[in-house]
Amino acid sequence: MNLLKEVLKHQVYPAMGCTEPVTVALCAAHAAKLLGEPVQEGLFVLDPGTYKNGMGVTLPNTRGQKGNLLAAALGMVIARPELNMEIFRAVTATVLRRAQALVRRQAVKIGVLPGRQGLQVEARLTSRRHSVVCVIAGSHTDLVLAEKDGRKIVDSGRGAAGGNARYKKVLQSCTLKDLARLAERMDAQDADWIRRGVEMNLAAARQGMKLKKVGFYLQDLMRKGYLLDDVFSSSKILTACATDLRMDGRAVPVMSSGESGNQGIVAILVPWNVGQAFRVPDRTVLRSIALSHLLNAYVKLFTGGLAPICGCAIAAGVGAAAAIVYQRNGRDIPGLTLAVNNVISDLGGMLCDGAKSGCALKVVSSTDCAIRSAYMGIHHYGITEQEGFVGRSAEETIRNLGRISSVGMAAVDSTIVGIMLDKQARPRP
Repeated sequence: MNLLKEVLKHQVYPAMGCTEPVTVALCAAHAAKLLGEPVQEGLFVLDPGTYKNGMGVTLPNTRGQKGNLLAAALGMVIARPELNMEIFRAVTATVLRRAQALVRRQAVKIGVLPGRQGLQVEARLTSRRHSVVCVIAGSHTDLVLAEKDGRKIVDSGRGAAGGNARYKKVLQSCTLKDLARLAERMDAQDADWIRRGVEMNLAAARQGMKLKKVGFYLQDLMRKGYLLDDVFSSSKILTACATDLRMDGRAVPVMSSGESGNQGIVAILVPWNVGQAFRVPDRTVLRSIALSHLLNAYVKLFTGGLAPICGCAIAAGVGAAAAIVYQRNGRDIPGLTLAVNNVISDLGGMLCDGAKSGCALKVVSSTDCAIRSAYMGIHHYGITEQEGFVGRSAEETIRNLGRISSVGMAAVDSTIVGIMLDKQARPRP
């Protein structure tokens, strides 16, 4: 098994729009296609992480509209699961009108699975003659169950764990040294795919610069002399602008990492921009981004794919910091370890309260922290096991963070979702 290729195949792919509402639409599309006739009613049951990520983020091609309810209705109308994570490409004015009509007549309903950890989206659709159930779980694209009129069409037997378990189990047993070696085995095909991600995310950042959002104000601060024109500022502007574009629902794909578009922006653009600033050879930069993808995926195996803590900060930020150390020091495990510890010690408690415009602020914090942490790691300075929850190795620090995320913060998502539901129930003033 080539672990790098498995991670690139399953977790690094183009995505248009926030990946959680996209998964809701994708599950709806699977169910609608299987149903084979007009939907009369659809019930969707989501894990808390998917629910919170779909509440406040704008959906592509919808003229600024938001929410899992509309995402589900759009998927039901489109009914083309082969579009995968770019399903919102198929949203036209006609599709939008039909989806809005379903929402207006309350033919689509959303429920939340209380206490569920990990991604799970269940679609139950009925028509005049048939009923279907489809479940995506574990991974944003992994259909683990499809059932029509009580007859199972797909049944992976994996339930909420989802598929691709074999490569994830192997990845979870890796060390930081193993991940660095895997990145160094990058072949021409891998390099081309990683470079495509760089180009996609740079294109998104350039378009995001036209929006008057977080990236715009960072540029304005630099123009007015409050920020230096340096690699910190240019990296933060790039990542903020690309995130602004995504969270604004613009119909522009980005390359994801760890199945997240915003994480892909950090994991790819931060090491790329730093590498360009310091004239690091392109192949070394691409290898460093391979390490960034691997480490992002690795961290999320312990913290959870949809964790109560911000993945852009403590997964993609960790990957980006390690990538920068690798560019300068190569396979320097002590330096890489300190960079990982530095990021987690700094941003380990950053909460995820769903995908939205404010994600650009967290991406900026992650970008700044990754570069600072990497610079210290390059010079073998950083936080050690003598402090807080930092472990004796990078792997132990990551496992400790996983315990905090999955055990210590187990009630965070349900609390945040409860706040969101309360806000939705209150009439606007």
